[in-house]
Amino acid sequence: MKRVTGWVLCSVVFFSGCALLRDLLATTFQQPRFAFKRVELANLSLSSVTLNTVWSLENPNNIGLRIAKVDYALFIEGKQVVAGAPALGLEMSPNGTTEIVFPANVRFRDVVPVLETFLTKETARYRAEGSLGFDTPLGVVSFPLAKEGDFEVPKAPQIALRNPRMTQVNLGGATVEFPFTVTNRNGFPLSLGRLTGRLYVGSSSVGEVSTPELGQLAAKGTRTLSVPLTLNFLSTGVAVANAVAGQPSQVRFDGRLEAGSEPFPINAEQVLKFIR
Repeated sequence: MKRVTGWVLCSVVFFSGCALLRDLLATTFQQPRFAFKRVELANLSLSSVTLNTVWSLENPNNIGLRIAKVDYALFIEGKQVVAGAPALGLEMSPNGTTEIVFPANVRFRDVVPVLETFLTKETARYRAEGSLGFDTPLGVVSFPLAKEGDFEVPKAPQIALRNPRMTQVNLGGATVEFPFTVTNRNGFPLSLGRLTGRLYVGSSSVGEVSTPELGQLAAKGTRTLSVPLTLNFLSTGVAVANAVAGQPSQVRFDGRLEAGSEPFPINAEQVLKFIR
């Protein structure tokens, strides 16, 4: 009986001490300040982007705070995408400010039905929402997550035709080099594959185009490549013969350019003059 009484007394003292400690902490505890800080874009390509929303927690207390609850959703162009979140139990530093990152790898084909149409946009809309809760001496304190804005949409490469150059002309035909310029309009490098398709002069098809892989194209960079074709006047018709004779002619390319893992349709058309 004495042992039981002693244990009860110890328990009362212990729990009374805990209650006093909690009351003391609650009295001296200062409310943390939580705020949105920025959006970070990384791993940009024509098919995806890593979009991180970064928040900050300013903890003015002498004790660290742990994440107790996470509820986060990210929407791109109104459609929810898979997003990551910090782990439960992650501790925020005492007497300091900690950045908290919510990462998301966004695949554009998961957001829009037609990627080529999406890449013609200047910007896309994002919206982050939810809440984040922290264990404190006052219990779980939650802060709302709410931020929306725009980010720049990557742009497909631009293809332009230049004046074809004749390297050899005879009665039956001509050998002509068709120059293309490929321009990266983005502020990040693009990995380009093959350019394939068909060239037309007027309404006449003059040949197939298939280049080797173009490789890395620097941010805002331009590269020129030349495609040689042998034109037969009998099979290509009067339009080609007139073009070779110096008459300005409509030159058209219909094809595809591989950029990263995505093939993009290319349609370029210009009035050009064949030169020697």
